[in-house]
Amino acid sequence: RAAAWERDMSGRILVINPNSSETVTGDIDRALDGFRGAGGPAIDCITLAEGPPGIETERHVSEVVAPLCHAIRREQASAVVIACFSDPGLYAAREVTGSPVFGIAQCGMLAALARGERFGIIAILDASIPRHCRYIASLGLSERMAGERALGLGVTALANEEIVGSRMTAAGERLRDEDGADVIVLGCAGMARYRRQLETNLGCAVIDPSQAAVGMALAALGADR
Repeated sequence: RAAAWERDMSGRILVINPNSSETVTGDIDRALDGFRGAGGPAIDCITLAEGPPGIETERHVSEVVAPLCHAIRREQASAVVIACFSDPGLYAAREVTGSPVFGIAQCGMLAALARGERFGIIAILDASIPRHCRYIASLGLSERMAGERALGLGVTALANEEIVGSRMTAAGERLRDEDGADVIVLGCAGMARYRRQLETNLGCAVIDPSQAAVGMALAALGADR
């Protein structure tokens, strides 16, 4: 049975970072090491060179859709993960490939609902919150969201562990204690390196959405065999 399962899981999961930061791609890649195994699908993380350094506005979201779809058409993959919390181009991407496409925001929030009653989101910037809230409303999940708190830092600043770690803990504590969240979702793929320590600091589940999306991609590939 185990050998058959491993054979069935062969293939490739393509994880696309739609911004041009190789640092963010590296953080995502390392966070996914635990999902890689002998006989399982390859999990390849790539950077969209045409993207901005960070996807921080609605304009950025719109600008990456075309190159993102082009990359998906160019690459051969059994499943695709769009590793940006705005899920840019998710529906367009599903039109250009027959493989399943997963957005990390959708997957992260769905994973959170499997772990608790109300989730809170840590965003990078205050300006990100209205965009996220519109998207969450479109998914029908607004009533399950406890709140969203921002770090006040752009994507390129997320590598500063001393500053980011303390701000993430403070934001998580406000979501937990003031907003009533019992699960925290990281609202940017560039936060992946902080998940484990933040979960320890807060004493509640913390969801890295890229991990959640790849987990769902693995399940989908297994179910399709």
